[in-house]
Amino acid sequence: MYDFEHKVALITGGGAGIGRATALAFATAGAKVVIGNRNVENGEETVALIEKAGGTALFQRTDVTVASQVETLIARAVREYGGIDCAFNNAGVLSDLAMIPDASEDDFDRVMAVNAKGVWLAMKYELTEMQKRRRGAIVNNASALGVVGSGRGVASYVASKHAVVGLTRAAALENARLGIRVNVVAPAVVDTDMGASFASGLKISMQDFGRVHPVGRLGTPDEIANAVLWLCSSEASFVTGHSLMIDGGMTAQ
Repeated sequence: MYDFEHKVALITGGGAGIGRATALAFATAGAKVVIGNRNVENGEETVALIEKAGGTALFQRTDVTVASQVETLIARAVREYGGIDCAFNNAGVLSDLAMIPDASEDDFDRVMAVNAKGVWLAMKYELTEMQKRRRGAIVNNASALGVVGSGRGVASYVASKHAVVGLTRAAALENARLGIRVNVVAPAVVDTDMGASFASGLKISMQDFGRVHPVGRLGTPDEIANAVLWLCSSEASFVTGHSLMIDGGMTAQ
């Protein structure tokens, strides 16, 4: 559907789930793909899948909470491929399931470090490079819980994803006159290992979890990937600072 030939796309958390699906979609569309992922085996597997399909990709082990590692990831993309045209800041973690009085400070700090600070660090170094060329598109992965609340004991996660939405809007306005667009995708429950982990913690099946959506099913990683590619494409050239709900109607209720 999209042509990303001669473009470079960077994905954090590209080793599984939505990140892997998006990496594969960018590669299929012709982009050179840069994978940042904390789990080495998963990251290298994504690269192998891309190369097996005839695409071009590289992997750099990256913990998005560590500034030097994020800076190294961006620097390697620039050094080996000449720059960054698109970025999908997708790395994220779930919080422990606990109501606020029972939640731990350590868990709050962990979730905010990955989900909020990790996005901030990624944009810090991505924007530094994009501003030099005065072009680029960034998509941050938030959640439907980044625009609504939840009574399921995931307040830390909700807070971190609201932060992603705010960071996205601020970055979009800072860069609106610089040829750089910044948007957010906000999925509801997607059929991934993370979704399964959330369902398990709630002691419900994934099929039952899918029923929280008015459409009556789970989302798929490919559906989120398609939205990311659209936001990064010239088809979305007038879209910035936007939160794209991909939630099967959940937040329309």
